[in-house]
Amino acid sequence: MSNSSSLSEFLLLAFADTRELQLLHFSLFLGIYLAALLGNGLIITAVACDHRLHTPMYFFLLNLSLLDIGSISTTVPKSMANSLWNTRAISFSGCAAQVFLFFFLFGGEYSVLTVMAYDRYVAICKPLHYGTIMGSRACVKMAAAAWASGFLTAVLHTGNTFSIPLCQGNVVDQFFCEIPQILKLSCSDSYLREVGLIVVTASLDFGCFVFIVLSYVQIFSAVLRIPSEQGRHKAFSMCLPHLAVVSLFLSTILFAYLKPPSISSPALDLVVTVLYAVVPPAVNPLIYSMRNKELKDALRKV
Repeated sequence: MSNSSSLSEFLLLAFADTRELQLLHFSLFLGIYLAALLGNGLIITAVACDHRLHTPMYFFLLNLSLLDIGSISTTVPKSMANSLWNTRAISFSGCAAQVFLFFFLFGGEYSVLTVMAYDRYVAICKPLHYGTIMGSRACVKMAAAAWASGFLTAVLHTGNTFSIPLCQGNVVDQFFCEIPQILKLSCSDSYLREVGLIVVTASLDFGCFVFIVLSYVQIFSAVLRIPSEQGRHKAFSMCLPHLAVVSLFLSTILFAYLKPPSISSPALDLVVTVLYAVVPPAVNPLIYSMRNKELKDALRKV
């Protein structure tokens, strides 16, 4: 029996067992990964280089793009490399790093999305006070708090998970190191402490969710009171991309973790995980730039 101190590596879920399918998986993931790097990289460059985009909304979007690049880089390259070299192994420290970075970047992303909802709320419901409430110092503090909350969550979850003795082998049923899959390898009831921590984190996340929903209730009631159709259209186009990104982010994660066990199968679990861990970082830049004239103009310049 091996415990977590003597485990030197974990085996990740392989996407394919034949060489052709491994190369297909590698190519698909490479395409998605490059699209995510390109899309988010362009947004970061455009926002940094175009002084007209030096506003709170775009500052938070820049943070979101940085987090997206980080989160997709945590899971996808390792999975691609394993397919290419026909291996399933990930070292113990590599696995811990994936858990840490995953929580850090996804936690940070959710916090930034929450701050963005507040930014949209102030812009539409308190336009006269926008400049004072969302000053540059306040924006930097909010962004720093978002990154710090992700970091703190990651430290707690990673420390907690890897201090649990593991003796049910080393096979992780996922294409990256994911906490629920690692907890399945634990020997005793000591995993309940991490489950407790997950419940606490989930409650805080639910608080953020309620905050986002309330912000949007206020935003929509304010928008519907705008007399001119043009004004309403402009207000909606400011909010809809953010709302689409939040919905994609939350719906895929909630489905991944709250789907009934009766419909659970390794294949479905894999698809759902790809949907929440891989698709949003690649799709977010598209959602943001589709309806956004300022961003399109800046991107053309780039």
